[in-house]
Amino acid sequence: MIRRWPLFAFALVSLCGHTRATALPPAVLKPDALHQHVTYFNGMENETVVNVVPNDKSEAWLAANIPLFECPNAEVEEMYYFRWWALRKQLRQTADGHFVFTEFSNRADPISSALGHHLMEGRWLRDPQYHDSYVQWWLRGNHGGPQTNLHNYSSWFAYALYQRYLVTHDKKSLTDLLDDLIADYALWDQQRQLPNGMYWQFDVRDAMEESISGSRTKKNIRPTINSYMFGNAQAIAAIARLADKPDVAATFDKKAADLKALVQKNLWDADAKFFEVVEEPEGTFSNAREEIGFIPWYFELPDKNAGYEAAWAQLTDPKGFNAPFGITTAERRNPAFRSHGTGNCEWDGAVWPFATSQTLTALGNVLRDYPQNFVTAHDYYDAFLTYVKSQRLDGHPHIGEYLDETTGAWLIKASKAERSRWYNHSTFSDLLITGLIGLRPRDDETLELNPLLPDKTWNWFCLDGVVYHGRSLTILWDQDGEHYKHGKGLTVMADGKAFAHSDTFGPLKVELPKQ
Repeated sequence: MIRRWPLFAFALVSLCGHTRATALPPAVLKPDALHQHVTYFNGMENETVVNVVPNDKSEAWLAANIPLFECPNAEVEEMYYFRWWALRKQLRQTADGHFVFTEFSNRADPISSALGHHLMEGRWLRDPQYHDSYVQWWLRGNHGGPQTNLHNYSSWFAYALYQRYLVTHDKKSLTDLLDDLIADYALWDQQRQLPNGMYWQFDVRDAMEESISGSRTKKNIRPTINSYMFGNAQAIAAIARLADKPDVAATFDKKAADLKALVQKNLWDADAKFFEVVEEPEGTFSNAREEIGFIPWYFELPDKNAGYEAAWAQLTDPKGFNAPFGITTAERRNPAFRSHGTGNCEWDGAVWPFATSQTLTALGNVLRDYPQNFVTAHDYYDAFLTYVKSQRLDGHPHIGEYLDETTGAWLIKASKAERSRWYNHSTFSDLLITGLIGLRPRDDETLELNPLLPDKTWNWFCLDGVVYHGRSLTILWDQDGEHYKHGKGLTVMADGKAFAHSDTFGPLKVELPKQ
């Protein structure tokens, strides 16, 4: 059967008074696999909640919006399409016409805890209007101002917006938000900054209701919010440079530098060799290695060659964070591991996709940018495959809230089961695109590939129709040239035309072709 692409996928999109042409269609892959996967996913459930894109329209919407992907690992390929299918379920439209993304399948109003994840994942959608509208809703959808619940949770909002820009290259839309982001940062300073320059947070407002190091009421100094604010400051400085406002850039560069020094001085436990929570008012370490101690590397905060990389020895240690069904939220050797009960949002050890995707992003940065001997690309690949394996329920693909680290059982009370279905609280496709395949978004016109897929793992793969800097990219690997008939090795195309090639699998830097 010949399947044809929906014509609307490549039409002109009118948005906010200007018109954008969507990128050209994928150059190599056909939508047959997408059709097969979506047909299976649609048949897994009775559709109890219908939002902007119902199941019977999901194939057309996905064909118009996501890069196609195939590889020899059937479970990885299936999970790639499933996560996009599940994300589409959380797209809603407000009464005033804004597109928004929710976390809970049975809850209409967005919350801000996973906003950074939504932007990092959504930057790969071919049509940018959904996340453009989502951002506008958060920052200006409340009578021209920000939503009142924007600060209900810690957030790396500005950082994720800048990372999204590195893909879309929509400079005007980003710089137009500069004043909003500066005001947002100032409000965080007012609400959460301590006299010493660091930030405190309740663990519940890190989206971690019950952890070993804190509680719902203790105002502890946490690696989460301090790393987020570092990333946000760096992003605002970069956005200010794009807007030709060097004084603003210098101010936020200094904020980032000061916070970096404070985190390294105050949150690094030299005995544990780990970034830990400092408990207030005592000012002492929590004496608990928790997965949030890896977050500083998400933003490349720690100095290189200063000994901090030793923390990553805990990632692969079965007494540390390595469990059969994923990366635990606290080290398994801790006496308080899994001590807070089950089914009421405990982050004292169970596997949490929210944190898993943060840790894998951080691990990718360590592997490519930090000299160290503690983790390898094989560790990334193994952790990624475990992440794939963990996302199942009754034999079908599933993404929920959190799960048992040894059995893989999803942990949520029966009364909350519907809420936890298709939980939009983590990334997956971004990890595959930027991690395994290795597309590293940049502001210049250099295409950088640095794959974390270990060499000789897959004989072939293709990621096709990736909208990047206004081009539609195809990244394919064909070890012997027989699978795709485009020659042996690694080939990169822009709008269907090959412009880069390597006979070997590994890092590649090349200038993008002019448009």
